[in-house]
Amino acid sequence: MEFILIHPFREGNGRLSRLLCDVLAVLAGKGLLDYSLWDEHKAFYFKAIQAGVSGNYSPMMRLVSDILPD
Repeated sequence: MEFILIHPFREGNGRLSRLLCDVLAVLAGKGLLDYSLWDEHKAFYFKAIQAGVSGNYSPMMRLVSDILPD
């Protein structure tokens, strides 16, 4: 979440953040994440990022838990 908020690069921040999430999920034994749900609900994804700016990480935690493989 913090990586998205600091937006360190001119391009590719979203792709790199998804790659980092995938790496963490694989290291946790969960496998690769399916981001199609985020693509289908972009408005909620952007609202979750905005909530993170205020320190409210619950919406992003919900998004991540929704795409974690069983």
